Amino acid sequence: MILSELTQEMNIVDYSRPSAKHRKIATSFRDTSLKDILMLACSLLKELLAKPLTLQDQRQQSLAMQLLKLVLNCLNFDFIGNSADESADDLCTVQIPTNWRTIFLEPETLDLFFDLYHSLPPMLSQLALSCLVQFASTRRSLFSNPERAKYLGNLIKGVKQILENPQGLSDPGNYHEFCRFLARLKTNYQLGELVMVKDYPEVIQLIANFTITSLQHWEFAPNSVHYLLILWQRMVASVPFVKTAEPHLLDTYAPEITKAYITSRLECVPVVIRDGLEDPLDDTATVFQQLEQLCTVSRCEYEKTCTLLVQLFDQNAQNYQKLLHSSSRNPLEITVQEGCLAWLVYFVGTFVGGRLTYTSTDEHDAMDGELSCRVFQLISLMDAQLPQCSNEKVELAILWFLDQFRKTYVGDQLQHTSKVYARMSEVLGITDDNHVLETFMTKIVTNLKYWGRCEPVISRTLQFLNDLSVGYSLLKKLVKIEAVKFMLQNHTSKHFPFLGVSDNYSLSDLRCRTVFYTALTRLLMVDLGEDEDEFENFMLPLTVSFESVTQIFNSSFEQEEAKRMLIGLARDLRGIAFALNTKTSYTMLFDWIYPAYISVLQRAVELWYREPACTTPILKLMAEFMQNRSQRLNFDVSSPNGILLFREASKMICTYGNQILSLGTLSKDQVYPLKLKGISICYSALKSALCGNYVSFGVFKLYGDNHFDNVLQAFVKMLLSVSHSDLLQYRKLSQSYYPLLECLTQDHMSFITSLEPRVLIYILTSISEGLTAVDTIVSSSCCASLDYIVTYLFKHLAKEGKKTLRCREISQDGQRLLHFMQQNPEVLQQMMSILMNTIIFEDCRNQWSVSRPLLGLILLNEKYFSELRATLISSQPDNKHEALDQCFRNLMEGVEQNLLVKNRDRFTQNMSVFRRDMAETLRSEGASESSSSDMMS
Repeated sequence: MILSELTQEMNIVDYSRPSAKHRKIATSFRDTSLKDILMLACSLLKELLAKPLTLQDQRQQSLAMQLLKLVLNCLNFDFIGNSADESADDLCTVQIPTNWRTIFLEPETLDLFFDLYHSLPPMLSQLALSCLVQFASTRRSLFSNPERAKYLGNLIKGVKQILENPQGLSDPGNYHEFCRFLARLKTNYQLGELVMVKDYPEVIQLIANFTITSLQHWEFAPNSVHYLLILWQRMVASVPFVKTAEPHLLDTYAPEITKAYITSRLECVPVVIRDGLEDPLDDTATVFQQLEQLCTVSRCEYEKTCTLLVQLFDQNAQNYQKLLHSSSRNPLEITVQEGCLAWLVYFVGTFVGGRLTYTSTDEHDAMDGELSCRVFQLISLMDAQLPQCSNEKVELAILWFLDQFRKTYVGDQLQHTSKVYARMSEVLGITDDNHVLETFMTKIVTNLKYWGRCEPVISRTLQFLNDLSVGYSLLKKLVKIEAVKFMLQNHTSKHFPFLGVSDNYSLSDLRCRTVFYTALTRLLMVDLGEDEDEFENFMLPLTVSFESVTQIFNSSFEQEEAKRMLIGLARDLRGIAFALNTKTSYTMLFDWIYPAYISVLQRAVELWYREPACTTPILKLMAEFMQNRSQRLNFDVSSPNGILLFREASKMICTYGNQILSLGTLSKDQVYPLKLKGISICYSALKSALCGNYVSFGVFKLYGDNHFDNVLQAFVKMLLSVSHSDLLQYRKLSQSYYPLLECLTQDHMSFITSLEPRVLIYILTSISEGLTAVDTIVSSSCCASLDYIVTYLFKHLAKEGKKTLRCREISQDGQRLLHFMQQNPEVLQQMMSILMNTIIFEDCRNQWSVSRPLLGLILLNEKYFSELRATLISSQPDNKHEALDQCFRNLMEGVEQNLLVKNRDRFTQNMSVFRRDMAETLRSEGASESSSSDMMS
């Protein structure tokens, strides 16, 4: 149907034209046509429903489908131009225009779509439900309080009818849309409003029964359960804010929902294992999302939930122990029990974590202690069986629990009078969080020792260790623990197999080593001070590894072994360097690695430049070394370390850049991993060096050292090998190139002015294209780079006017750039057009950044600015000319000629008013829609 396609097309943003122009067209369509289209569609649907429906009549079905799609497109229309994120489906509110109120106030409108749902076959009835989802999401402010209550009553009446006749919900499409419908009810209406509805007690019971049935059939439409849990989560979270005397009945039904979820997941375990089905536990993202929703629901009538969970945990733990001690150990039954225990541990962790989302009492803390005791006992039982018996799912669940317990009961947030430790003290001897930290670290060491070949467990364990190592108060407690002392003194593959580099481990598994050494170095730093001997002892395993690599390089050269060792070392060192945030500790690391070991890294880049698995970690290590975080690279005035470090970085970037360019043309799927990723890391490292403020770059030229010039030339060579489209297409590349360019234009304009014209054209074109980038990091850096270039030109022209001999001598660089701009005036003119177009027609998100270069462009190109101004004004109706002309006069009000720096702040203020006035003038009736394209042309 043409109307449906038209409505949908009007709602799609066309990125080939300015967003303001699109909004203007869409707004006009909304105000003049959309309501009539909706009324026509509803009228035709009423006529269709009034006739006997023949399900076999394809023409009738096709008409119904097109009409329902048309209504849905009308209700999905982007009424206010906010382009709602579809991924946040549960948060959507439909901003219905006020002049549509009459349609929504008529009860017949909702009745029509409920009747269509009951009358049409599933393929069509789910469209009727989709429309009802949007009706339920209508903005609250469309109605007065009595109107909203009446409207909600009609929605609830429809829900009741559907649940009393649930046959249609057996269709997955209908079921999914109905779950969305229920979630939207609570999103848009308060619990206090829901309980006042006449049929609330019956409906909440029906919804509870429907939810319980849905949870029990865990294999049916699992993605829809999310919406049901959202509904109950928000209902329970609203309980403290309900002020009405009407009973909400959630204390009756919320525990039943929690029980249904728990029991259904336990019941699915034997079915999944025996029938070889897809295990829900393997989809950790969905599991964590559902558990996060369940934790709020579980805290309603928490006593009932805890009693159930204790009973189920004890029962399953006893069965598991019996199976372990049985003479005829049945592997299948053991696996089933371990699957059930994994779910139960997840539940305990979830409910303990729920303390942070719901009002808690001492009794609740005591219950958390009761539950936690059982998991800590299970940890001892499972670890006692290592390495003979193990279960990955149980281990991952235990790590989830430990992390939730950490967030809730360990550290500064803990109230030391908490009752959680009362029961744990009786059963386990754990009296406070210090004892818990000992248990944590013992578990971490055990996992790192016995789970070396299981990447998920190692990765989650190291993330847990990393989370523990953030925060000085915890670090002070952790370093006193024997397990931590053991780790600091024995971080070798002998004790922690995941640090090995044998062929049994994939190269991707080595990534977790960075996290390990970051956490370990934070622990080392607590008491390190200036003790160089302790630092040397800590680095001893890495020293041995580097010496081994050096020997391999100097002898038979077992390439694969050396490569794997270097990859591991680079990841280890990056973790160490990341954690060293003081000058003293960083200097220790620099003295350790320079010069002997850094030359090994240089050779590795030269040899294996074709293999990003090797070069990427080494380049990232160098980029981390160049970061002057917390002023750690501000070496003593007598130290040459800053210059030495930059020289090594320059060598590595030049080596990599020259070698990578020898690869020639690469295919589309290879160009990023083999080339662009490495270039982006090189650019990040160079940017950190240039902006780090720890090297005086003038020294290099003064003493005839070419490392600075070489790295700048390598930057240019790599840049020219990349297309403009790739610069913006690959986010990491654009976010490293443009900030680097900003740094170069700020402090090294002499280098920019010395570039060949073709290179300058390339750079300025990249700036021009980046000005309109969606990424604000890119667009803001482009504005800043352009501002520095324009300011440089402006200052050069000011000096030229003075005509003194000294000014003429020092302005040769500026003369070259000025000559280039005079030969290519369209470059700056094009950028002025883009910026003017942005502030007038676009949603300018970085207005301050845009204003800075724009003033300089206007002052340098006053004639062209006048032409742009005349073009825009002439493209509008005659009655707009005076208002637009006044807008432009106001923009330049108080801005003095030839005074760029002094006028900037005034111009920025003027531009803010200019944007507002221009928007009001162009938005008013009769303004032309072609002005934007005219300006760009």
